[in-house]
Amino acid sequence: MRTMPDDIQRFARATLARLVAVPSVAAQGRGIDEASTLVRDILAAEGFAAELHPTAGSPVVYARKGSDAGPTVLFYNHYDVQPPEPLEAWDSDPFVLAEREGNLYGRGAADDKGELVSRLSALKWFERRHGSLPFTALFLVEGEEEIGSLHLSDYVEEHRERLAADACMWEFGAVDALERPTTFLGLKGIVTLELHVRTADRDLHSSYGAVVENAAHRMAAAVASLHATDGRVVIEGFYDDVREPSAEVRAMVDRLPDEDAGLAELFGVERFVDGVAGAAFRRRIFLDPALNVNGIHAGYGGHGAKTIVPCEALAKLDVRLVPDQDPHRVLELIGRHLAARGFGDVKVRVLEHLEHPVRAAVDHPFVDAAVAALREVYGREPVVQPNTPSSGPMYPFVHFLGLPVVGIGCGYPGSRIHAPNEHLRWGDFELGTAATLRLLERYVLGA
Repeated sequence: MRTMPDDIQRFARATLARLVAVPSVAAQGRGIDEASTLVRDILAAEGFAAELHPTAGSPVVYARKGSDAGPTVLFYNHYDVQPPEPLEAWDSDPFVLAEREGNLYGRGAADDKGELVSRLSALKWFERRHGSLPFTALFLVEGEEEIGSLHLSDYVEEHRERLAADACMWEFGAVDALERPTTFLGLKGIVTLELHVRTADRDLHSSYGAVVENAAHRMAAAVASLHATDGRVVIEGFYDDVREPSAEVRAMVDRLPDEDAGLAELFGVERFVDGVAGAAFRRRIFLDPALNVNGIHAGYGGHGAKTIVPCEALAKLDVRLVPDQDPHRVLELIGRHLAARGFGDVKVRVLEHLEHPVRAAVDHPFVDAAVAALREVYGREPVVQPNTPSSGPMYPFVHFLGLPVVGIGCGYPGSRIHAPNEHLRWGDFELGTAATLRLLERYVLGA
């Protein structure tokens, strides 16, 4: 049951190699048309009625196959990938699928082209076992997930009738740091933003540092003002809209196994913020919002010394949100905070990502089928998360379509997604594909 038929394995490797070969880097506007056309053609070759739907940004691939007599399962995936840079850190060409020691390397191999191929492989396997699909498999594959899915919410709202379904499988899933299968029922929201300050019209000789304000110092102070020493965000009103988790959600988090020690070893981290561990770690990562600094840029960073007073500084941040925080309100609160703390000259600009947090249904037959499928295939008790610590455009699928959502896939914490040498482990691919197959069999056939 866990081992795919040989021909489906060959299909999976060949299809993933075709997808990885297209450098569909949304942030750079590369390969988007080629990738969307390829995804449409792959789905059409598998018997789907597949279409390209234009949006104000990248095309959406919409595809449908199966019988209207059964339920409709919507699969959400994306064909865009992160930039591959720094190229010198890769051990092989990021856009040529390479297999080494049971791992498949390439940009998008794990996020998210491998997951898309896993779903297609599971559907082929289902047809092999049962002759046809006694349900409708519906695919929505977008090309802007890595830059914030800027046009997806409008697309889902506009096409809500043709996207009507009974359940949704989200784009990814994984085992945790201790190889336990996981599934999740929601995502945190996100805002990405940029802070900018200028203190002079050009960099100055550092002898003027005694009298001219340094942009690097000013930005460092502005960023430092956002947090207390324990990592808690000190922006006034930041926590006001945080919904108290239900007893069911709190119990779900309390049941999660401790993962902090395993993650610390995997990530090479000596300690976590404020020394959190165990139950406090779980509560913070799953139930609390967070504000993170992605980078601070100012002055000279080259070889040797350059004695200047930097005139300009830039910081990039992201904020992970929990229900019922609104990303627009959070942006407003950050601007108010900076002005109140004397940093009114620090300009705030929203970047690509601006997504609402969401938790989908906890009590639903699709969720029950997913948990049972993972338990059966992996032979271990699944870890069920009310939401992941990460973010994505799940909100419109729950808000407009009213769908239960689960994540099952083939990743693991060491997949290096968004980093050089991104990869998936073939064993994870087989298990994740088998779990998807069994979820569909249990949900559709009751078997």
